[in-house]
Formats: sequence, structure tokens, C-alpha cells
Amino acid sequence: MGTTMPQIRLTPLDRLIGFVSPRHGVRRVRDRAMWGSLSNTGYVGFGSGRRSMRGAQAAIQSADRDTAPKLDILRASTRDMDMNSPVATAVHSRLRTSVIGYGLSMQCQIDRNFLGLTDKDAEEWQQHTQREFRMWADSRECDATRTQNFYELQGLALISEIMSGDVFAALPYIQRKGVPYDLRVQLIEADLVCNPGRTYDTDTLAGGIEVDVNGAPVRYHVMSSHPGSFLPVWKWNQISAYGEKSGRRNMLHLYDRRRPGQRRGVPLLAPVIETLKQITRLTEAELMAAVVTSFFTAFIKTESGSDPLDTGFANDGTSEPSLVDGSQRAGDDRMYEMGSGTIMSLDKNESVELADPKRPNSAFEPFFNAMVKLIGAATEIPYELILLNFTASYSASRGALLEAWKMFKMRRARMVWQFCQPVYEAWLVEAVSRGRVKAPGFFEDPAVRTAWSGASWNGPGQGQLSPVQETEAALKRIAGNLSTHNKETAALDGDDWETMVATRGQEQRTLRGLGLVQDLPAPGPVAPGESGNGAGDRPSDGEDTTPTDPEEIDLEDMTNPEDTNPNRPPVEDETDEGQGE
Repeated sequence: MGTTMPQIRLTPLDRLIGFVSPRHGVRRVRDRAMWGSLSNTGYVGFGSGRRSMRGAQAAIQSADRDTAPKLDILRASTRDMDMNSPVATAVHSRLRTSVIGYGLSMQCQIDRNFLGLTDKDAEEWQQHTQREFRMWADSRECDATRTQNFYELQGLALISEIMSGDVFAALPYIQRKGVPYDLRVQLIEADLVCNPGRTYDTDTLAGGIEVDVNGAPVRYHVMSSHPGSFLPVWKWNQISAYGEKSGRRNMLHLYDRRRPGQRRGVPLLAPVIETLKQITRLTEAELMAAVVTSFFTAFIKTESGSDPLDTGFANDGTSEPSLVDGSQRAGDDRMYEMGSGTIMSLDKNESVELADPKRPNSAFEPFFNAMVKLIGAATEIPYELILLNFTASYSASRGALLEAWKMFKMRRARMVWQFCQPVYEAWLVEAVSRGRVKAPGFFEDPAVRTAWSGASWNGPGQGQLSPVQETEAALKRIAGNLSTHNKETAALDGDDWETMVATRGQEQRTLRGLGLVQDLPAPGPVAPGESGNGAGDRPSDGEDTTPTDPEEIDLEDMTNPEDTNPNRPPVEDETDEGQGE
């Protein structure tokens, strides 16, 4: 197959060379044609010369050059969308509710085999450590600002990350009276971390983060006050990324890193800011058009000299001419207000032309849903979940929910890696150093410290669209050794199975102690002809063999020989031998 030569337009230089030396002129044109043919093969990108790509340009730049100069306007735009765009607010709210909800709770999972602990000792250590951690996490003293507990800080950290692109968390030690632990969590908004003096970014200092030759953060430069506050203080504090002697992490950085070398995060809605703004304007325009259409104005043409307020409606003088908003217009008696409408008289030789805006627009909802689908595709949240509109079939709704939970679990895992687990490890260091938690070898061997620091974090489950079917599926997975009670309980509502079983056992013991629950005898082997159902060793056709709650048994039916209950299965032989004991 031959190569199609592109059409070459001769330049004045080509014509001159061809006139002087035709051979060199032809060779020059041929070589240019071959080069143009080679350059137009393969992928089509910006600047390829095609008509569809005219005006589109792109440049190869580092991750910081692509993101850092635009971060201020992207943050401001996203925050404005969160305040004024219902769709943007819905995206942020769905993420916080599904990923964090009421907070991710910690459950210790130490490596008991490596530490040489028995099951009893390991359980006692984990229960004691969880109790100590809850004492710190449930209190607002864990927050440097004394306003939120640790679980509320998780939600604030997530919403700040997705709205601003990233968020920082300092871990200072602040002593307070009556508080057993000094560790505090101080969330720092993305705007405060910037270059000192607002200088230009360099290879070593960009976005307020100073790195070493390997790209690892060394120092964070934080402003003393927000640059957008009423009276900003243009002073910067330097916070070392790690302690010089202990190697402790002094600052946590939460963001989604999409390129190697990227030092700052980008807001989640950055790719769809224009789409969000346009559909917000469209929604406002449609709403205003519908409101305007709801007002009906009647124009009355009168002859000169007639009473302009003589409209046929009773006017006893109690109502003054006014504008639609209720305010008076001096010298204008040509308007007479009637509720939300207006009757207006016209002068002689004036005509009326009524506009027909044709609102509400029937094509608005399909177009709006199409745009929300694009936003959902960019944010990995199905539009059904964004709009809370589950009108499709059960399979479609469940499929959308499962796809959304893939992203929710990924974000939850990143929240655990970047925030929850590092904070817990910093707290555990203080707890062990203070002697409130005993962990032999914790400071001697990093492997031992890792074994003591194991933990899992559970949050709200994804919920159930069909509780009966999904619960049966969970029981079958457990019965087939494809899952565990702890995993299924956590997936259902985020609770701890061991805690739930212990609570359930306590409830049963309390009910038995009050005589509200009777222990039913366990079913044993039944000999042929000795079945308790009164019909041999097999239940009769249609008989319900499901165990019945003793409180639901009707004693009157049991003692009434003339039982007319149509739901009771027929008994062929009602002799003493057939009835059994």
C-alpha cells in the first residue's frame, strides 16, 4: 500500500529554486511532502495541523507548573460553586457522608503471633488501648481549637481536601489541665501554606513546600493568618516535616497525587467548574422564566378622559395604587395591584403584544440530567446518587451504588493512610511513653512498633436496597467461608461484630434473668414414628416447621379442640398415637 502524499503549496523560495535548478526544486518539494506525510501519522494531538485541532495548544510542563499557578483561582471557584451551586454542594456532601459519615472508628489489630501474646492477653491489650484512644478521640481536647472531636475532624479534613485540593494537619503537643494526653490535631487550610513573601516557585520551593534533592518534603512555610482575612499578618512560620532526633512526622499532607513530583493537590471539581457554572446559570434562567410566566398582566385600552382606574373592580378607596413589590410610586396612578398580577390601563392608540416564553421548558430536565451525568463521570459519583434519584430498576440502582462505593472505599483508604493511622500512631507513641499503655519493645525495634500499631478503621456501610436478599447473600458467603462475620457486619453499617455479639449476649442474659425469654430445647435425633409433629417421622405436606417464638403462641388455640384455623395443616389421624406427646 503506497503512502498518500499531502498537497504541498509552493512558496516563493520553492519557485525560485525550481527556476534555477528544476532537479533540486523537485527534490525539495518531494522531501517536504514526505516529511509532512510522516508527521501526520500516529496519534492526533494539539497542533497537528488538522482543522479540528486549530487553536488548541498544549505544552510539556512539570506537575507544579501545570497546577501551582492556577490553584488560587481554582480554589476560589470551587468554594463559590459549593456555596451557590446545588450540584456542587451535592457532590461534596455525598463524599463526606459516604466516606466519613459519623467518623471512622479504630479497632486494634496487633500481630499477636509476632509479639508472642496469647489470645486472652491480646484481647485485653486491645480493649484497654481502644478504651484509652476513645477517651482522647471522643473529647474535643484532641483538637487544637477545642471545637471538634477526632471524628468531626475527619469530616472537616475530607471536605477541605476535595474543595481546596489539599489540607494539612500539624501534630503539636499542647499541655492542658485535666487532660492526660498532650497530642493535638491542628488542621491548616491550603491557602496558608505558600511561599514566604509570595515569591515565585522554584525547583526546591513550590506552593510553600520545600523539598530536598529526592523530592521529599523538608519544611512547610505557613502564614500566621489567612491571606484572605480582614487584617492578614504577612508572617511565615517554618514547620519541619520530620523531627530531627526522633524522626516523628510533624505535618500531615492530605491530597490526591496524580503525577510524580506533584507537591499540591487540585480541587475535585476543577475539570467541571465551567460545566457547573453554566448549568447553574441555566437553572436560574429557567426558574426566573417560570416565575415571570406565572404572573399574568392585563392591559386595558381606554378612551381619553375616562377614569384609568375604572377597571370594573370594586375600589372603595382602601387600596392605594402601588407597585408589584408593594412600594408606592408618586404620581403614577396607572397601576392597580391585584395579588401577584397587575391590571394596567393604556393610552389611546396603544396596542398590546404579549410574549410567550413557553415555560417550563420540557427539554430542560433531560439536558440537565445529561450534564449531571458528565459531572458524575468526572467525580466517579453516579448521577443517581448526586441527585438522590433512584427511579431506575433495582439492578441499575444497585449497580450505580456499587460503582460509587468503589470510589468511596478508595478515598476512605487514603484517608486512613494519610490521616487516621498516622494520628493514631502518634497518639500511641505518647501513650506508651507515658506508661498508660504497656508495649514491651515498642521503642527498641521498628518491627515491634509496627506490630503494636496495627489497626483497622471502619465507617458507615453502603446500605441495602433489598435488605432480605442482601442479608441472605451475606449469610451464604459466611456459610461458604467466602467472608467473615466481622467483614459483613462492617460492610452493613460499620459496626464491630465482636462488640455487637457481646452486647447481644448481655441482652439475652438480662432478658432471661427477667423471665422474658425461655430457652427452647435443642432439636435432637428423632426415631421413626416418634416425631412431635403428629404425622410420623416427616412433616405433612404444607406444614410450617419454622420455630415459633413462645410469646407468639396462642394458648387458646392450643387448648381449643374445635380448631377452625384454616392455616393449620390437616391431620389425618387425631388419635393419641398419632398426636404423640
